[in-house]
Amino acid sequence: MDLPILSCRLNAMSSRPDLWNGSLDTVDRIRRAATTDGIGAVDINYPQHVDGINAADLKAVMVETGLAVGAINLRYDGYFSLGAFTNPDPKIRREAIDLTIEAGNLALELGAQHLIVWPAHDGYDYPFQVDYRKLHTHSVEGFSAVGDSLPELLVSLEYKPIEPRRFYAASDIGTSMLVVRDVDLPNVGVALDFAHSLMAGENPAQAAALALAEDRLFGIHLNDGYSRADDGLVTGSIHTLSTLELLYVLQQGGYKGHIYFDTFPINEDPVKEAHANVLAVRKLWHRASEIDGTELRNARERHDALQILDLVHPAMDRDKA
Repeated sequence: MDLPILSCRLNAMSSRPDLWNGSLDTVDRIRRAATTDGIGAVDINYPQHVDGINAADLKAVMVETGLAVGAINLRYDGYFSLGAFTNPDPKIRREAIDLTIEAGNLALELGAQHLIVWPAHDGYDYPFQVDYRKLHTHSVEGFSAVGDSLPELLVSLEYKPIEPRRFYAASDIGTSMLVVRDVDLPNVGVALDFAHSLMAGENPAQAAALALAEDRLFGIHLNDGYSRADDGLVTGSIHTLSTLELLYVLQQGGYKGHIYFDTFPINEDPVKEAHANVLAVRKLWHRASEIDGTELRNARERHDALQILDLVHPAMDRDKA
């Protein structure tokens, strides 16, 4: 299986302005991303990255740089602090749905096939604050309205267990797939963020396998961290073996989407950091493709952890010790 198109985070390209001569507005961030060898797309936040910029401007810089738009990512501002799809006010819920549909229409205009909804405020902070069944119902209603209005577009729920809310309507792969099941539209699925999955106490490879089994894994966000927060570190820098397993699962499951690097360089040169992500994924993708599937299946039949480590982990290969 060929390596999917790789996309980077535009906000990452605002880091270290001392290393860039441009203004670092959205157009300049796209141009900066395009200097990274191996990056073929960028993901655009809506409405964050389109303030004062029209679709024609974005199309022009995409043509200029040769990059594609991987996806449009929703960002709900403080107006939705009590919730977007799950806000207690039906008027605000409708506004959130309309904003999301606007973002989807922009995605289609820019040639993207994917709309990623991170419901940053769809949750609660205190015991007794919400009716949990109603929270789920409103989430289902919101995704149903968006998915039904944009049948030609993939719509993903990007789950996260915490931050900025203490609890979410969909906080892990299980609750997210419950939303997807109840929406019951072929174009509504999930986007899996590696760090979010770690924060939820999950194994990202297992979460991906469950979504792939339902043909509902539409997006992958790669990064790394120490699992307590959304650290946004370079892909594979901490959980190398877990990243390798995730990429193996994507290969075996025939993942059809692109891979987005949701990383947060602060002190690092963002172009070099983006290239570090590219190199890590290229190497791990190749390594995953070299795993002997027959030997792995045989070892799995016995749940033989040490034999499996011999197969997949270079540091554990006893034949080379």
